[in-house]
Amino acid sequence: MELLTDPQVWLAFVTLTALEIVLGIDNIIFISILVGRLPERQRPRGRTIGLALAMLTRILLLLSITWVMGLSQDLFSVFGSGVSGRDLILIGGGLFLLAKSTMEIHHSLEGAKQPPDVVKAKATFLGVITQIAIIDIVFSLDSVITAVGMAEHVEVMIAAVVAAVIVMMFMAGPISNFVDRHPTIKMLALSFLILIGVALIGEGFELHIPKGYIYFAMAFSVSVEFLNMRMRKSREQETGNS
Repeated sequence: MELLTDPQVWLAFVTLTALEIVLGIDNIIFISILVGRLPERQRPRGRTIGLALAMLTRILLLLSITWVMGLSQDLFSVFGSGVSGRDLILIGGGLFLLAKSTMEIHHSLEGAKQPPDVVKAKATFLGVITQIAIIDIVFSLDSVITAVGMAEHVEVMIAAVVAAVIVMMFMAGPISNFVDRHPTIKMLALSFLILIGVALIGEGFELHIPKGYIYFAMAFSVSVEFLNMRMRKSREQETGNS
């Protein structure tokens, strides 16, 4: 009951919820692109299950916070540099993102050139959910470590994670539909995932890339693409009126 009347707790909750939403944007992008391979009627359920898995992963990691913090201990050394469990997860997740994003770019560009009978069938629902579950673990690490640094009480951390995921569930549909309608935005999103994959690998090798640089690059690229889209729309309207 004391937690509910403490203004510091509420401040930590609001701040942490906002940070969790920001950190979850890359997760939404990844889920949106993967779910886009499913039949249209299965996409909403895929997004909901994917984000629910993300929330469950974060909560389980928060409840096992001692184990999470223990991942930072070195397991072995390579060329005099220690490698921890967290490093291995980040490197593996980064490589997975690089491979998956490259394959998606190839499918989007090369698949469209092939005849219909050569294009691969839609991804299976279970396969998509499995891939989402794998990458959720990687994305959850940073989220959980941020939560531990921002709040003292596990209850506040879990409440912030739940609130953030609920907001993300409302955002996921519009973001996914927008990405599906605009192929250039999808290419940008896949490029962002490659950038995030490289950043994760760098983190695993103790080469820290400030996330502010990554988010600035993403925001700048999206802003430029929005300007291009407005210019194309204006030209189409002028052509239609002439």
